[in-house]
Amino acid sequence: MKRNENIVETKRDELIDELVSNGVFKIDGKQLYELSLRSLMQEYEAVDQPETQL
Repeated sequence: MKRNENIVETKRDELIDELVSNGVFKIDGKQLYELSLRSLMQEYEAVDQPETQL
């Protein structure tokens, strides 16, 4: 199980780095490192796909 935990932590760290490079430092008033991997992934997907304007 240690290996799976390391993979999750590595993925989480990568997502945090990507979000910070895109100017995201907090989500809903919380620091990125306080959030779950799932919350980080949702925010990353939202940042990665720019909204289309009609």
